[in-house]
Amino acid sequence: MQRHIARLSAGFLLAAIFAGSSLAQKPLTWQEIRDKFEAANPSLHAGQIGVDEFRAAEITAYLRPNPTLAVTADQINPFPGGPLHSTFGSLLTVASASYLHERQHKRELRRESAQDATKIAVSSQADLERTLLFGLRLAFVQTLQNKAVLQLARENLTYYDRVLDVNRERYKAGAIAQVDLDRLELQRVTYESDLQTAEVGLRTAKIQLLALLNDRSPVEQFDVAGPFDFTNQIAPLDEVRQMALDNRPDLQAALQSVEKARTDHRLAVANGSTDPTLGFDVGRNPPIDQYIGFSVNIPLRIFDRNQGEKKRTELDITRNQRLTDAMRAQVFSDVDSAHAAVTSTVILLQPYKDRYLLQASRVRDTISFSYQHGAASLLDFLNAQSDYRSVQRSYLNLVASYLEAAGQLNLAVGREVIP
Repeated sequence: MQRHIARLSAGFLLAAIFAGSSLAQKPLTWQEIRDKFEAANPSLHAGQIGVDEFRAAEITAYLRPNPTLAVTADQINPFPGGPLHSTFGSLLTVASASYLHERQHKRELRRESAQDATKIAVSSQADLERTLLFGLRLAFVQTLQNKAVLQLARENLTYYDRVLDVNRERYKAGAIAQVDLDRLELQRVTYESDLQTAEVGLRTAKIQLLALLNDRSPVEQFDVAGPFDFTNQIAPLDEVRQMALDNRPDLQAALQSVEKARTDHRLAVANGSTDPTLGFDVGRNPPIDQYIGFSVNIPLRIFDRNQGEKKRTELDITRNQRLTDAMRAQVFSDVDSAHAAVTSTVILLQPYKDRYLLQASRVRDTISFSYQHGAASLLDFLNAQSDYRSVQRSYLNLVASYLEAAGQLNLAVGREVIP
């Protein structure tokens, strides 16, 4: 009976382990986070519907004018006066059709203007995606940063607990005083506080990332993975500037606005021309049994020749050119600022990786060993622990600043130049 109960308990334990592992999700990489974001973000979906609306407007812009059909039955005599006069004896029947002929390629220009508007909408949608992806990248970096800070806090607490265990044995052996042990144990509060703060920070970062993904998964089942490091391989500024000019969607939208303004001006000139209405009619008009006729109606554009719209669209070309110049200057400013931030952060990070991290670890271990053997004071030991903690935290914060600056540079260029 006891063996049976033991087997059941083991089975339940294994089932619980497998259930827990099935609930936990695999950590998502940046590319997986990005794909999930593009598939689920409602703002991107709404923007894409707007682009489709502009494409539908192209159909409307290129439609031909509808012809007009008229049918007339006239000269019906409801009160015939004698045998020679019947109700339909003088019936006049006419069927006519007319069609407005648009000159100066108005239809083609309307379609071209609508196509230009679609191009601007596509570029605006790409710019919206660029901006939203930057916010997503920041949330992803913050999550990685908080994971690294949490890991550091756990390592520091584990290391300090080992030190405390050694010093408790020293206290029992009479090597240190009670007050020194109390000061050491009080110092543990700092590391416990770091651990709790890091856990709250990681949970908050995950919640923000889940909100951007429009995901309702529990925070405990959500995790991300990716390199939390830096590279000193940065493209030259001139090369990055050229990439920005080629890829920034808001700059492309500004250039496309100039082209649309020129098309609209040509359309305004065409709309100032006269469009004749061509007509054809067939009917019966006693004593003529059958007849056909043709007509041409030409509006006399003496006063209204679309002068105001011609002037407005001409001015609109210049306005959009000036806006494009301002946008190009903004692109250079964004790229230069982001490139300078990345370069400056790399300059600060390189000595940390080459010297400071190793030195802080070596000093901490040396002073700890010396203190345990009575060759260093308690103040030296506490200062060494504090310095190591400060250097490690500064390094993690600098890596996060580098990744944020890299995201800012990607935003300024319009595509990923630093993965």
